[in-house]
Amino acid sequence: MKSINPFTGELIEEFSTLSQERLEQKLSGASVAFSGWKDVGFATKSELMSKAGAILKENREKYAQIITLEMGKVLKESLAEVDKCALVCEYYAENAESFLKDEQVDLPDGKKAKIIHQPLGIILAVMPWNFPFWQVFRFAAPTLMAGNVGVLKHASNVPQCSLAIEEVFTEAGFPEGVFQSLLIDSDTTTELIADERIKAVTLTGSEKAGGSVASVAGKHIKKSLLELGGSDPFIVLKDADLKKAAETAVKARMINFGQSCIAAKRFIIEEEVYDKFLTLFVESFKNLKQGDPMDENSDFACMARPDLAEDLYQQVENSLNAGATLIYGGDKPENGSARFSPTILADIPTSSPAYKEELFGPAATLFKVKNEDDAIALANDTEFGLGASIWSEDKEKASALAGKIESGAVFINSMVASNPHLPFGGVKKSGYGRELGRYGILEFVNSKTVYLG
Repeated sequence: MKSINPFTGELIEEFSTLSQERLEQKLSGASVAFSGWKDVGFATKSELMSKAGAILKENREKYAQIITLEMGKVLKESLAEVDKCALVCEYYAENAESFLKDEQVDLPDGKKAKIIHQPLGIILAVMPWNFPFWQVFRFAAPTLMAGNVGVLKHASNVPQCSLAIEEVFTEAGFPEGVFQSLLIDSDTTTELIADERIKAVTLTGSEKAGGSVASVAGKHIKKSLLELGGSDPFIVLKDADLKKAAETAVKARMINFGQSCIAAKRFIIEEEVYDKFLTLFVESFKNLKQGDPMDENSDFACMARPDLAEDLYQQVENSLNAGATLIYGGDKPENGSARFSPTILADIPTSSPAYKEELFGPAATLFKVKNEDDAIALANDTEFGLGASIWSEDKEKASALAGKIESGAVFINSMVASNPHLPFGGVKKSGYGRELGRYGILEFVNSKTVYLG
């Protein structure tokens, strides 16, 4: 596995994948670790998870630089990512015990029962490169606090991040084998899912990867949780605060240089305010500064890999050939470069990639609609259903419209974001299951009924 700086193209370091013998040692170690970890009290687990959060805070610059060097996001965003990881550690350290406490049930016949929540065992996480720390910690914090142990198969282009995350848990004092990073390839991952010691699998990634993992897990009767792509609508109604909506829209599209499943991708604007919104939107785009990701003044730098930049460019080109209008950007990346020119498209034909597919990068699509009913219909005309945003000064109306959108979350007058306190996940081809909040910690436990006759 190669760790390559996508901004410079420089090879930082190479890592060998695990041999079968070493992988077996790690799995055996995870099994042994679970036999003890499942019975460790919440007080001890909470102390260790709090320590992990403290380590992240103490070393935020170190870990943020690893993120930026390996996947190219600007350093200020990497720092924010590390801070968020510390927050989720603290959240579950404080709340896991109450989330998992026994539930007493009084039955109509006068009998009683209780529901207890018990860990499953070894949970496999298959994680992506776009938020290489956050995606892992939002899995690991609730999973370990529930008494499970975790093994991580991270994206192949962020091996340093993978090993650094294991370092955090080791330094925090978690017992050996409770959390391990596995440098393995895709074929080995498929074999790992089939291993009887793996009790469940969670994946954040593409629709294709999700289908592959879910099919193997299903074949072996194992639970899977999938958080996949999104084509999130950003709806601006005629009574919205246009200045605030446009400024937030640019941030919602460009965060992590657009490489986010919950980044706003489709901007659906009522026709009465379309032209004014477009002007504000383009002006904000033009004010963004590209530069070295380590420079605190840079708003964006590059995509995570050259092939990703080329793929996005082809989607844009194919959409233009199908009849879309280029409003801004659209430049072809240099051969072998991960740098991409932010792009805005309008007049999107329904047959084009920009209409049907997720644009995973800094390319925005604008749509003009007659009224709010058309806006909702267009918002739902996608195979995805992860997040959505509605902008209106009439919050009661916006709240009613939110109930009509097919998605896992709707944010009113705000950009979509994940929050440790709130359940996170999607519907349709954006996946199934929930992370974060109480729902997240309940995904990988056996909620067992105990009937008291």
